[in-house]
Amino acid sequence: MLEENQKQAAANHTFAETLSSARTEALFIVLTGLFAALFAWRVMAAGWDLLATGLLAATLFFLFCALNYRTLRIRLTAQELTLSFGLFTWTVPLATVERCYRDDVSLWRIGGAGIHFTWIGGRYRAMFNFLEYPRLVIALREKKGPVWDIAFSTRRPDQIQRFLKDVLAEQRAA
Repeated sequence: MLEENQKQAAANHTFAETLSSARTEALFIVLTGLFAALFAWRVMAAGWDLLATGLLAATLFFLFCALNYRTLRIRLTAQELTLSFGLFTWTVPLATVERCYRDDVSLWRIGGAGIHFTWIGGRYRAMFNFLEYPRLVIALREKKGPVWDIAFSTRRPDQIQRFLKDVLAEQRAA
């Protein structure tokens, strides 16, 4: 059945995957609770001050992360790759893709789950990732803003790489 679905997807040139991470969600919920407790303690102990405001801001930030970074949606067609993480969506036209490869950068270097931007190997990278899944990197021929590479987590890196290889070969042959 899975093999038939893969053949169907290849014939239609579409691929879709939805990822979620209980580990990442738990991390953001714990951080939200921790900062909410610290905020409540600070307000009761010293009243509303600059530190209480900072703790409230951290609480709201981690609450946003818990809600926004629950699900990563990957949609790949013959024309484009779309990555959606809550309110944020990034679309890459496949005509701008140079290559696709596995990401072997340490999670310590990346900085955790969610959306991150950093320099890696002299190229500016946007990353849509969870902690427990492998990642792929899409290297672009042309920058999109300052970004040269887009990395993202997936359960099925081999299938996506095969899909991209086939679609890119078709585009180059045309």
